[in-house]
Amino acid sequence: MASYSWLSHHAALMLLLINWREGMHCIELSVDPPGDLAVLDPGHLGYLEITWSPPASLINRAECPKLYQLEYFNTYENSWTVIRTVRRTYTAQFDLMKDVRVRVYTLLSGPCTNGTLVKSTSYIELVQKSPSTGLVGTAVKDFVCVFHNMEYVTCNWGGGPKMPANSQQTLYFWHKELGQTQECPKYTISNGVRSGCNFTGTFFPDFTDINFCVNGSSPEGPLKPTYISLQIQNQVMPATTQKLHLQTGPNAQLEVHWERPAGRVPGNCLEWEVKHNQERPDGKTSTQITKKTILTLPSVHDKQRNCFRVRSRLHKYCVQRSFWSNWSHEICHPATTTRPLKSD
Repeated sequence: MASYSWLSHHAALMLLLINWREGMHCIELSVDPPGDLAVLDPGHLGYLEITWSPPASLINRAECPKLYQLEYFNTYENSWTVIRTVRRTYTAQFDLMKDVRVRVYTLLSGPCTNGTLVKSTSYIELVQKSPSTGLVGTAVKDFVCVFHNMEYVTCNWGGGPKMPANSQQTLYFWHKELGQTQECPKYTISNGVRSGCNFTGTFFPDFTDINFCVNGSSPEGPLKPTYISLQIQNQVMPATTQKLHLQTGPNAQLEVHWERPAGRVPGNCLEWEVKHNQERPDGKTSTQITKKTILTLPSVHDKQRNCFRVRSRLHKYCVQRSFWSNWSHEICHPATTTRPLKSD
């Protein structure tokens, strides 16, 4: 009986030793970085596809779940973006006027690592230089797109400082709901030169990257391309406020209120800037930001003329940025003033 107990104890120790050796082998397993890293351009104006293959040393290790850590430099935010994925492909937006920088690690877990997540000590990296095509100084400047009252879009730009005479500029655009890039449907012409595009009737989806490219040709050679990526909900300019009202209340209070412009812009997303001008010797002018469509002054002097104008934009809780609308017409109290006649 004692002999049987000794044999059982010895077998248990041997099994523990075998498991320990296998565990040490797993922990010491070298994790290599992926291979065949490539960046593919399907012609979507900066929306690129990144692909890679598994490490050759792990292709036949089906029992080892593989994860990949992709890092790419986001030139729009001037920082590295980190993605972990089990896939071997990823698409991301890049500024094609700057270098494309991508690197990928391998991460291993499961029985091969005793459940511990192990990251490769090295990575595979690709740096793709930006193309240096086009004449220096011919890239467009001050490219701006405006979503007018969320009804139609216009984009405008200025010519480069060294733009040759008789240059012809062309605008292309793309987003995920388009199969291929498209050209501007209707150009804006200024002094015989294309300076913008009117997209009336063209649909742009919200919260989606819209990619633009302005390039062109000239008698001296191709123009330097400009690439821009934006989201249309961040380009809204509300319509000008048309209806303002003034009324007096008790204790010499003055109340100004206005109506928001008609259209698709959500009223709960608007904030207002009110400009108040008091016509007195010191010419005091003040501005105030409010989310209401009413402003009350506690008391005013009957002989002081108070004038108001308002404008609006979408606030930061609805979009990242917005354009201020144009100022409304001015409304004053008293409405008119009596000026003394000049003596001859």
